[in-house]
Amino acid sequence: MSSKKKASKVRRADPFFERERARYEHPLPSREYVAQILADEGRPLGFAELSDRLDIAAGEREAFQRRLGAMEREGQLLRNRKGAYILPERASLTAGKIMGHRDGYGFLIPDDGSADIFLDQHQMGKVLHGDRALVRITGIDRKGRPEGGIVEVTERANTRVVGRVFVEHGVAFVVPENRRIAQDILVPPEKKSKFKAESGQVVMVEIIEQPSKFSQPIGRIVEVLGNYADPGMEIEIALRKHDLPFEFSPAALAENKALPDKVRKADRDGREDLRALPLVTIDGETARDFDDAVYCEKKGRGWRLIVAIADVSHYVRPGMALDKEALARGNSVYFPRRVIPMLPEKLSNGICSLNPEVERLALVCDMNIGAGGEVGAYRFYPAVFRSHARLTYGQVWSWLSGEAKPQSETHQALLPHLGNLHKLFQALRKARAARGAIDFETSETQMLFNDEGKIESIVPVVRNDAHRLIEECMLAANVCASDFLAARRQTCLYRVHAGPSPEKLKNLRAFLGEFGLALGGGDDPRAKDYAALLEKVKPRPDFQLLQTVMLRSLKQAMYSPDNVGHFGLAYEHYTHFTSPIRRYPDLLVHRAIKAALAGEKYTPVGAWDDIGLQCSASERRADEASRDVENWLKCFFMKERIGEVFDGTISAVTGFGIFVALDAIYIEGLVHVSDLGEDYFQFDNIKHQMLGERSGQRYRLGDRVRVRLVRADLESNKIDFVLARDETPGTGRRPAGQARSGTAGRSAAPPVAATSGKKAAAEKTPTKKAATKKATAKTSEARKAAAKAKPAKSAKRPASAASGKTKRRR
Repeated sequence: MSSKKKASKVRRADPFFERERARYEHPLPSREYVAQILADEGRPLGFAELSDRLDIAAGEREAFQRRLGAMEREGQLLRNRKGAYILPERASLTAGKIMGHRDGYGFLIPDDGSADIFLDQHQMGKVLHGDRALVRITGIDRKGRPEGGIVEVTERANTRVVGRVFVEHGVAFVVPENRRIAQDILVPPEKKSKFKAESGQVVMVEIIEQPSKFSQPIGRIVEVLGNYADPGMEIEIALRKHDLPFEFSPAALAENKALPDKVRKADRDGREDLRALPLVTIDGETARDFDDAVYCEKKGRGWRLIVAIADVSHYVRPGMALDKEALARGNSVYFPRRVIPMLPEKLSNGICSLNPEVERLALVCDMNIGAGGEVGAYRFYPAVFRSHARLTYGQVWSWLSGEAKPQSETHQALLPHLGNLHKLFQALRKARAARGAIDFETSETQMLFNDEGKIESIVPVVRNDAHRLIEECMLAANVCASDFLAARRQTCLYRVHAGPSPEKLKNLRAFLGEFGLALGGGDDPRAKDYAALLEKVKPRPDFQLLQTVMLRSLKQAMYSPDNVGHFGLAYEHYTHFTSPIRRYPDLLVHRAIKAALAGEKYTPVGAWDDIGLQCSASERRADEASRDVENWLKCFFMKERIGEVFDGTISAVTGFGIFVALDAIYIEGLVHVSDLGEDYFQFDNIKHQMLGERSGQRYRLGDRVRVRLVRADLESNKIDFVLARDETPGTGRRPAGQARSGTAGRSAAPPVAATSGKKAAAEKTPTKKAATKKATAKTSEARKAAAKAKPAKSAKRPASAASGKTKRRR
């Protein structure tokens, strides 16, 4: 009997009945009809009930079950906890941002702060890292995480991607440098294209067709950067990988050109004249942009401190193209031997830089500070002044410590003022301790290079009281700025640092309990509780371990108009005022102060909350880009040391291994869990350790280990070690038959050097891509061959423990 004769009245009511009958010998209700029935019913329907509604015979139910399953997989249906079918439109969909993983899977990071939703490789084939999407939760994965399916891509984040182009078997594709974009981008041949790239070169590709469930992304080459081995290529890649603006718009350059080269007479109107006052700048040896000058004199039992900050807001006004560029950049980005400035050089190194012996405009914080280091009366005012000298940290400390004496008459005349600054610093440090601010002992490093641009060594940055002196002066001015604006109810961007989360606090207390230690403050500890515990454990041999765990329990500082105080510095209110040349929030604070002085209110273009989030994101973007470049340089440096043995300290413990920071050269790498020993090792994130089930062998954060370098991969920026318990370090020993690794990654090292190091510690805060499936498989094989797929055991360190320098801006 034909299907036409068997069809019931209910089934014939299907709007697409004829279409389905033409396709199948035994047609089922169309997907559209199933959705219509569910919509008309207005409630979830179980399989049996839905089958009855659609007049599904017993012999059809298995096929109907398969159809419903296909609808589920494609996001047209979903089931509730009771197994009943509902429409996605009637379901609660989760909005968020896609975060990809180099292994092909990913997560949706929900906007509402709920738990991340796991997305398998099939789901991630529809999106790229950074896209925004609506996801429905479909169940729980084997690790107990919510798992979902992408219902709709609401926003595409990637329009251009930097990567290396490869041509295999006539198929061209680009492998993105951002490893979170796990898909290759197909590049169809273009006869009229002016960009001719050779296989292996670094290119910028514009995506002309986004990925879908049927095809991978397709693009066209719009820029050829050069060979992967070209000097400086790692910086060019980082700029594009992290979408850092590095070229100023024609409009901004035109405004910059029109600015004066020196202070004009009209610019002095309404400003206090401080040109006779011996203000000086104290910075690092390599600094080129000077945005603060200081002066201190004795006043009764206390001091008068003047902090003069470059008046960038006089030249960069709201609505200017320069202002829009500054907001887009958010901050200057410091790479070795190259800086991407927030403002053009004429401003940052010229008219706004407080160079010696030239007139400059400033916004001044003039403070009276008591003998105990407490800030009393203060005032803000615009001024014109002249820096009397450009001094360096090393220079000033050599004079203050008595190691050397000033040679010129100018420097000799400044010595008494520097002495006042040092005495003031000692008082401010005592006040800091009394306030209970956390003072973590962290180390920083810098890379030294030879004349050929090759890394010669990596050395620790030695800090002295001249560094700390300037830091305390800047902290005092920042606090006054936030107090001034808060008192006048002027909204601004505070530099906020919240206390530890309940979960991190619980884990910290559990860890400390293993050592018989306790953190005071109950459920709401203060900075002074951290400071007291740090002081208590300083004499212990495991001090570095304890300090590191305490540091990692704290959150990252950020910019926000909502003042929640600064936990680490123990300030009720704090903002950034002292670096408007290189930080956009400081420029906004200057404008707000000027408006308050004029009895007005300052309102920026855009919401304060949005600007705060943007500036915080720009800061993290800059850190990630700088870290990428530094990691590449370290890999390059280590390539010639394959096989050598080193002593080091475990700097992080993860589920896939331990990271080891080397003593002598301040570089860290991974010892994969499979190389820890012939045992099953269990990761304990509370105790920060790996523990062998059979042997009891323990590898804990802070433990000393000896390792041998086995891999330094320039393409993935990874350094791998294996344990070398019985080998002698520092001898360059290699296993028998192993030759010294060459520098095939590059013909010459990139032109790199140390960054300016501008008052670094004062800015740290206690604390992370129309193709068929056949074509996809083809290019995947080509990618593996051409891009030299890495061993699975190598892995990047998680963002929460991304740098042995433990640096965050205050």
